[in-house]
Amino acid sequence: MSRLDSFIRRMEAQRLCLAFAAESTAGRTGSIVELGLGNGRTYDHLREICPEREIFVFERKVAAHPDCIPDDDHLFEGLIEESLPRAAPQLAGKVVMLHSDISSGDPEVDARNTQIIAAQVKVMMQPGGIVLSDQALESADLKRLPLPEGVQGDRYFVYQVL
Repeated sequence: MSRLDSFIRRMEAQRLCLAFAAESTAGRTGSIVELGLGNGRTYDHLREICPEREIFVFERKVAAHPDCIPDDDHLFEGLIEESLPRAAPQLAGKVVMLHSDISSGDPEVDARNTQIIAAQVKVMMQPGGIVLSDQALESADLKRLPLPEGVQGDRYFVYQVL
């Protein structure tokens, strides 16, 4: 498969998972956490499909399109191992959806980051909330859910907070 086809398949999987999470959390109050702003495409999409929700974004170093950068009250800049634990008390029990797309391509860095994310899920998330991740997360607080139709296995991971 070409790199272009792989990218398209990943973007389609991401869009299907985001739609699933939005539908699964409809009617509930709570915020969204976006881990990894990148160029801002997913953040922009979340604003469109969840216009009523407050979205908090975590990014190591912001380099997104200017229209896709949250205001200072909704942006936590810096390393995930510092910014996520620092923000967790502020967001405690307020998050109904979390989307993580922070793969670095370095297995050691990714393993460390997934441990940090999994440890903060119970603090930030509401029971029954939905977690989407480009990396597998291991936590006794998470139940892995089947992927939405059209998403190939291990392309994305969907969890519900217990």
